[in-house]
Order: sequence, then C-alpha cells, then structure tokens
Amino acid sequence: MGYEMMRQYRDQYLENQVQTASPQELVLMLYDAAIKQGRMATRAMTAKELEKSHRALVRMQDILLALIDGLDQTIPLAHNLQALYDFMVRELVLANTKKDVQKVETVLELLIDLRETWAQAIERYRQEKTSVSTLS
Repeated sequence: MGYEMMRQYRDQYLENQVQTASPQELVLMLYDAAIKQGRMATRAMTAKELEKSHRALVRMQDILLALIDGLDQTIPLAHNLQALYDFMVRELVLANTKKDVQKVETVLELLIDLRETWAQAIERYRQEKTSVSTLS
C-alpha cells in the first residue's frame, strides 16, 4: 500500500471521527491537535527549522481561534477561557517572531492542563449520565 493511499485512509478516518464526535469530543480533538502542533513547533524551533516551526505555530493559533469561536458566551466560564485563549495566541505570536521556545512550552503546558481537565469533565458527565439512565 502506497503512502498516498495510507494518507487517504487516514484522512477518511479523521473525517469520520470529526463527523461522529460530540461537541465535547470535538473540543478534546482540538486540544489534541494544538498539543501535537506545539510539540512539532518546539522540536522544529530547537532544530532551527524555522519554516516548519512557523507553520506549526500558525496552526496552533488557528486551533485556538477555532476554540474561541466555539465558546458559548452565555456561560460565565467562557469569558475566562477566552481570555486564556487570547493570552495563548499572543504568546504564540511572540514565540514565532522572537523564536522563543519557552513561550511555546508555556502554552503547551496550559493546553495539556486544559485537555486533561476537559477529558475528566467528559468522563464525569458520561458517568453521571450512565448512573441517571440506570436509575430510570
């Protein structure tokens, strides 16, 4: 099987994952993608592969902007998350212009914490939903 065919299978799989995911799972996927891009950016920056690090940082910014767009502004926590996402975008812009790996690592740490918290919230929601449905 050639590389192109494997890429097509992977792309189809990812498309199916996105189309069948709940909104909560989509947020988790976005966190995962941002973390992956952040790790790529730090490796590329350390290796002085500036174009590669630039692309990864821009993708991270795009993901964060998508997370901002997806916030439900009627929920009070959304304002805090937006401020945090805005901070991360600014840090990534600075990291990109100054080639500052530490700023990328700071954003990565925040994203990893958010991802873990979000995954725990999803799991708690599922458990509560299951316990309620078994009581019915």
